[in-house]
Amino acid sequence: MNTFPVDKIRNVGLFSHGSAGKTSMTEALLYLSHAINRLGRIEDGTTVSDWDPDEIKRGISISASLAPVEWKETKINIIDSPGYADFLGEVKGAMRTCDIALILLDASAGVEVGTEQAWKAADEVGRVRAMFINKMDRENANFNTTFSAARETFGSSVVPMFVPIGAEKNFSGIVDVLARKAYLFGDGKDGAISESDIPSDIAATVEELRTQLVESICESDEELMMRYLEDEEIGVDELQVGLRAAMASGQLVPVFAGSATLCRGLTQLLDAMVNYFPGPSSTKAKDGSGKEITLEPKANGPLAALVFKTVADPYVGKLSYFRVFSGTMKSDSHVFDTQQGHEERIGQLYVVRGKEQIAVPEIPVGDIGAVAKLQTVATGDTLCDPGKSLTLDGIAFPMPAFAAAVYPKTKGDLDKMGSAIQRLLEEDPTLHIRRDEETGETLVSGLGESHVQIGLERMARKFGVNVDTGLPTVAYRETISQPVKGVEYKHKKQTGGHGQYGHVFLDLDPLEEGDFEFTEKVVGGVVPKGYIPAVEKGVREALDEGILAGFPVTKLRVTLTDGSYHTVDSSEMAFKIAASQAFKKGAAAAKPIILEPIMHLKVTVPEAYMGDVMSDLNGKRAQVQGMIPGDDGMTTIEAIAPAAEIQRYATDLRSITQGRGSFTTSFSHYQPVPAHLTDTIIASAKAKAEAHAGV
Repeated sequence: MNTFPVDKIRNVGLFSHGSAGKTSMTEALLYLSHAINRLGRIEDGTTVSDWDPDEIKRGISISASLAPVEWKETKINIIDSPGYADFLGEVKGAMRTCDIALILLDASAGVEVGTEQAWKAADEVGRVRAMFINKMDRENANFNTTFSAARETFGSSVVPMFVPIGAEKNFSGIVDVLARKAYLFGDGKDGAISESDIPSDIAATVEELRTQLVESICESDEELMMRYLEDEEIGVDELQVGLRAAMASGQLVPVFAGSATLCRGLTQLLDAMVNYFPGPSSTKAKDGSGKEITLEPKANGPLAALVFKTVADPYVGKLSYFRVFSGTMKSDSHVFDTQQGHEERIGQLYVVRGKEQIAVPEIPVGDIGAVAKLQTVATGDTLCDPGKSLTLDGIAFPMPAFAAAVYPKTKGDLDKMGSAIQRLLEEDPTLHIRRDEETGETLVSGLGESHVQIGLERMARKFGVNVDTGLPTVAYRETISQPVKGVEYKHKKQTGGHGQYGHVFLDLDPLEEGDFEFTEKVVGGVVPKGYIPAVEKGVREALDEGILAGFPVTKLRVTLTDGSYHTVDSSEMAFKIAASQAFKKGAAAAKPIILEPIMHLKVTVPEAYMGDVMSDLNGKRAQVQGMIPGDDGMTTIEAIAPAAEIQRYATDLRSITQGRGSFTTSFSHYQPVPAHLTDTIIASAKAKAEAHAGV
């Protein structure tokens, strides 16, 4: 593969709502640029960018995929990103890597929640944007409606570059708004076009849209604006120069149109990528002293490359994808990983196209490549020259919103599960793992149920570790609801020689504040001082075993009031057993109840969904504490809700708000479970304990 200078490189990320056509566009761009000789189909699982078995199985993109194409002596790195919210981490990595975000819209669906999220993600990292209204050949496709919705949602910077001729089955051509030229498509999928007159029925619309485009170009250039206001003629060449500058500054968002599956409108898009889309530019970094510096995209500059994606392979190890922001990455060299503080040897470098790896001697500045078998390098790390420490801004990954408990299916799976999950986390930084100290469960958390499930399926396929999943055990507590006095238990056992003897009387009292208190009011030495710690230990061990369903017991005071001992047979063990049994006996008589954790919930949603969200919260036994309206049409609802009711809230809220809502949780307090739910909780706890007792 050829090496290109930095001014002949474009890094274009494709972003959209799910199913807007990013993968089909990637395939068409590869085909039109002759990188591939036949068009693959998502339905057949034959596209270049959706090559992972999980993607082929589901027919959706799960990971960001690279597809470099060459067009008019320019290398264009297409980064096809997922469109579903569960895989937002891949979107963040792609957005950090590209120089321009090309946002696709479905011409029959208009602005969708994924469109808004892609725009917001680009905004957060200051990415230049362009738009492509896709699927103009589909039923109900309407360019004007979709364009108007985009302009209304995202502002007047959204302006048309090309407009379609016809729609649905009559989508037959495209008009270059700036040049006032019309082109008709051929019958095939080779991108062939022929120049034509602008159809009379859209001529007026084209002129109106051209006025919008010219005004936007001139607004970003003071000299052009003066000439425009004075009605001076401005040549197309001058406007094209202004367009390029306006795009690079983010003041203008050009809109294209076409059909990816028919390869229509895409040669014009490729031309625009070469002529108008910005290439690699300077970036900020921190040197070894922590001082912020500006790195220019120069081949002879200090090396600074960002690892934006990691693929774990059970056979060849890790494959680290990186973008070079400064300097040149060379095969058979050494680099320093700033975050890990570790030097790494770079072996063979590759240019990646889907699953294909093409060996190259170097990856120049501005370009994207991959390298295998780096030891400690993680996604988000900066690779630089040894002795010249540089740190690029990393990738801000979203925090998990859903957790699942995982249980190995066999003893063999248990032995391999820990290392396999760690390999999985190397691939996907938005997956997290922790062990719940209280329940003993291994919890894997991610951005949604599908995200976690697909991750675990990938673990089974790649590393042969099979697990069952379920919702995590809720951290219930147990306590007593009334005091019990003088609970007696005598542990007496004679086995020949020394026996066992421990005898205690306990009082149990509920506590309003605090978890547990142990006191003693023994008089006359009926229980020797040396055995009192054993009594407390016996009670504490019994607390962990629970009363009703095996949950820890809390919010009570236990007082040792009386007892007796034997000078020969008494021991610490005997008093510990006596205390434990006395506690269990007393707790069972003290009307034990189950306490459930209550979470403080902050839910931020558009005002249009307030009613539905409130109704759903009421159905989850939540208590709304207040509402805080924002300046952006969003309202934050503050509520408290039982943890058991909101374990799937990420999925529920996404469904209710079409993905526009977000939430955070934090622990608030414990309170008694409603009586009608107690039996169900007890039965569920016992069933879960039995189901996983053998592994």
